[in-house]
Amino acid sequence: MSIYTTEPLSFQKLRTYPLANRPNKVHFEQFARPHKAGDSFADFLESLPRVLAAEDLLNIRDAILNARSARKAILWGIGGHVIKVGLGPLLIDLMNRGFVCGIAMNGAALVHDFEIALVGGTSEDVEAVLADGKFGMAEETGLFLNEAALGAQRSKIGLGEAAGKFLYSPRLRAKHLDSSVLAHAYRAKLPVTVHLAIGTDIPHMHRSASGEALGAATHYDFRLFCALVKEMHPGGVYLNWGSAVVLPEVFLKAVTVVRNLGVRLAPITTANFDFIQHYRPTQNVVKRPTSGFRRGGADSKGYALTGHHEILFPLLAAGLVEADRRKIKR
Repeated sequence: MSIYTTEPLSFQKLRTYPLANRPNKVHFEQFARPHKAGDSFADFLESLPRVLAAEDLLNIRDAILNARSARKAILWGIGGHVIKVGLGPLLIDLMNRGFVCGIAMNGAALVHDFEIALVGGTSEDVEAVLADGKFGMAEETGLFLNEAALGAQRSKIGLGEAAGKFLYSPRLRAKHLDSSVLAHAYRAKLPVTVHLAIGTDIPHMHRSASGEALGAATHYDFRLFCALVKEMHPGGVYLNWGSAVVLPEVFLKAVTVVRNLGVRLAPITTANFDFIQHYRPTQNVVKRPTSGFRRGGADSKGYALTGHHEILFPLLAAGLVEADRRKIKR
């Protein structure tokens, strides 16, 4: 006998209903299909379960395909990690296939891609050199990127365009232009914008750094990026890969500039890809730009996919290539 004065409730009068009448979020038609030996990658994609991240990945793929068909801007924002893990060739291939209309880089992506173009390698061992004050002190990286900024200021162009142009200078003798996103984009006349936070990148530590030139070049690129974001209306796509702070903040400001100038910028599709979902990409890429607007009954959509770039990026890229191939075959 319990000492408590309160007695447990009786469940005898609880009301139930038939299971068959209950709305369900998951149905067997959405289940994954086992992969068969010899199946194509397209077959693999079609075998994925149509739930959660797998469905989101396919929805993002379809949004990109639809944007290309409608000739709306497909913009890729990339942090330095995208270049460091070897995804530049995939991005270059997507450029060639018409899946990239513009690329926004933070300063780290600029540095890593520029170094790849020059010497075929990047990403120093920070712990090994920091104690001696050698981190970030490679002569060519600081000198040439700061010269690119000065050239951008003189020519009244952005840092992305200036860096791509500089890579083709005979003085640099860049040996790996085929692996460089900057070089390929410049050759293809595809806009690359670079968005700096002064003090975050190694060229800013060098004697040759000019705050005036860096500021002018990156501000030009911000205005150019705003023009590219405007071209997303309606039906365009923005993908943020691995920038946790700078590019999400830049994208949010570009969205408000475009809407302030009278463009609704809806519907659009946005997505953040990272191995940790941070506050700013979640708010400034996925949620805020896609909320509050409807056009012709179509909603803007924002997605967040969590995983390593070296896996997610090739998955999405291959999905686009396969969808393109199947479309052509039909």
